[in-house]
This record gives sequence, structure tokens and C-alpha cells, in this order.
Amino acid sequence: MKLDWIRNPDIEAMIEQRVAERAQSQAFQWRLRLMIIETFIMGGLVIAGGLVLGRPGLEVLRAGTIVAAACFASGLLLIGVSAACGIAASRFRQWRSK
Repeated sequence: MKLDWIRNPDIEAMIEQRVAERAQSQAFQWRLRLMIIETFIMGGLVIAGGLVLGRPGLEVLRAGTIVAAACFASGLLLIGVSAACGIAASRFRQWRSK
């Protein structure tokens, strides 16, 4: 059975839509993964630096936790703002093409 995928625009559009949805989903997951990795690295660096400088353990742990929480919150904010800008740009392009 031979299928002619190139000449059928409906099938081609459906495939492109599925690929775009999958790519968008994977992009969001990678952003979250990178943000979580960044959060742990920043918190760990603050804790390691505090311990190397000889600061009290509880103080260092508290500072590392605060830095990690701030890093996580800023990462979530950045992901949200970039998503909102993407949606706004997409709507503007649709409005402009009308």
C-alpha cells in the first residue's frame, strides 16, 4: 500500500500540528528541568561558600534555602512572562494578518 503524504494537505497539516504540540510540550518540560537544576546549583553554591567561609551551619542552610527559593520563584516568573509574550505575539500576528 503506497500512501502519498506530500499531496494530501489535510494529513500534512495534521502531522505538523501534532509535531508542534509535542515540541511545545517538550520545550516547557525542558524549561522546568533547567530551572530546577539552576535552583539546586545556586542553593548548593551558597551553602558550600558559607561552609568554606566558616559561617554557622544553620545560618548557611537558611541562606542557601532563601537563595534557592528566590531562584525558583524568579524562574517561574520568567517562564510565565515568556509564555505570555509568546501568546501576545501570536495574537498580534493573527490580528495583523486579518
